[in-house]
Amino acid sequence: MKYFVPKFCPGNEKGLNINQAKTQQKGGTHMLTRLSDINRLFNAMDFFRNRLDSLYSDVDWTYTPGLNWAVEDRFPKTNLYEDGELFEIRAEVPGLGKEDLTVRIQGNYLEISGTRKSNTPEKYSIHRTERDITSFTRSFTLPADVDSEKVKATLENGILIMTLPKSEAVKPRQISIA
Repeated sequence: MKYFVPKFCPGNEKGLNINQAKTQQKGGTHMLTRLSDINRLFNAMDFFRNRLDSLYSDVDWTYTPGLNWAVEDRFPKTNLYEDGELFEIRAEVPGLGKEDLTVRIQGNYLEISGTRKSNTPEKYSIHRTERDITSFTRSFTLPADVDSEKVKATLENGILIMTLPKSEAVKPRQISIA
């Protein structure tokens, strides 16, 4: 077994071997280690870091005082697009019908809410439930005001598609010079 005594250890400024370093040292401590031990330590740290990165990479974590760390619930997942004349929002609402959803718009504020109801048949008992029976609310502040009279919403295959035309007051206008 080969040991390595680093030159920066007290008593080994001259690059002495182990026995010479021990006899030269007076009252201090010296570092005696194997290079393979250091290599194994860093490999274990890399492995642990990679495992944590892969475990938590797709989760949004927030801290709520008194509740420790918790996963932030962002349901429904949405995409917001802009065309210059209008906004389009696509929200994933699987298993919900149009009677389960409510949409409110005021100026540039949009709120989507809904309730997922139990679909357990009568006379059945529940042994396992993974789908939440819950209500949700998700709100957005849009980059510009919306004309709420011209908004269109459709529900197709569990995707709520909303077309939100911008209000005339926020659209850019070409002004001719007289």
